[in-house]
Amino acid sequence: MSDTQNSVPSAAGSACALPAQPSAQPSGPAHAERTWQGPTAAARLGILSRATSIAIVGASSNPARASYFVGTYLLSSSPYEVYFVNPRADEILGRPAYASLADLPVVPDIVDVFRRDEDLPGVAREAVEVGAKALWLQLGSWNEEAAAIAEEAGLEVVMDRCIKIEHARFHGGLHLAGFDTGVISSKRQVVAR
Repeated sequence: MSDTQNSVPSAAGSACALPAQPSAQPSGPAHAERTWQGPTAAARLGILSRATSIAIVGASSNPARASYFVGTYLLSSSPYEVYFVNPRADEILGRPAYASLADLPVVPDIVDVFRRDEDLPGVAREAVEVGAKALWLQLGSWNEEAAAIAEEAGLEVVMDRCIKIEHARFHGGLHLAGFDTGVISSKRQVVAR
């Protein structure tokens, strides 16, 4: 995870990565009006259900980082083989850290990315090169160029969603993962699409 990203509480009370917000919105294709349409909740569940391995690109050994929190959750509460990609780390959460996706001992089904916006197209290209099945950009990450690179190569793409929150939501673990607010409401819950 880059030093320019912050861990901030989400509405659900958990930490997920959000890029640092510059004082002025940058121009360019990555920051143009959002036109890409993400997968439905059912499609996201399908991506998670078909996967057996996840590579976390931009993983950090710093417990204050969102990637560390997500890695901890995935190792303890999911069936996935989890791999950490960070060229500056030797080990994260007791597991080896790899310099790149190409260095992994397997082809990951999902590449979960905690990197700065300008790095995302390169990570998408690397995910395509290694044969990953899905590119998942964490909460706060949106890059239509990266999405186009991945989709043109046949990868499924999810952007601006925390893989931990999505997994817990679909598998009944929100209350186990630090999301139980203790609020009881009669309001009907709306499923995000």
